[in-house]
Amino acid sequence: MSFIRPEATQFLSKYKEVLIAGGAFGLGGYWVFFSFGLLPWLGMIVMLISALLLFALLQRVWFARGEGGLGVVEVDEGQISYFAPQGGGMIAVRELSQLLYDDRAVTQGRHTAVWRLRQAGQPELVIPVNAAGAAQLFDAFAALPGLSPEQLLAAQRGADGHARVIWRKDTLVRIDTPRPRLHS
Repeated sequence: MSFIRPEATQFLSKYKEVLIAGGAFGLGGYWVFFSFGLLPWLGMIVMLISALLLFALLQRVWFARGEGGLGVVEVDEGQISYFAPQGGGMIAVRELSQLLYDDRAVTQGRHTAVWRLRQAGQPELVIPVNAAGAAQLFDAFAALPGLSPEQLLAAQRGADGHARVIWRKDTLVRIDTPRPRLHS
């Protein structure tokens, strides 16, 4: 018999890291305002580190769109794997040529937002945003050159009924750009 409601348990499991970082921030604040000696300085450091960590953890929580979608996502050493009853596949993050967010896709008769990952010469990998483990995609996508976490979150907030290109690999190499020289 549990003394905690299932909704509260789900909330605590989703936000446990955020709550721990918030507790560390509170402890640092307590040290800053109610202690003396070197402890206030240590409290400021703890507050600064926990504030940065809190911001990063909140971004991950905002990125996660829940569970219960079709399939399972795994990210391991720069490779994204998606396993589903019908379809799935693998793609290396460094080989991605285009990343799209599509909120008009239909899976299992329901409208579901999906990530579309494209790689040259390979079939497109379509991953529902609510697939089990899809929250791991945040770190993989944030590591793409020129793509910020804010752009990922803005793409999910701006649902407007069509597919949007979030990131594209710059394949053009400019030959006419002079290289910087150490000596003239």
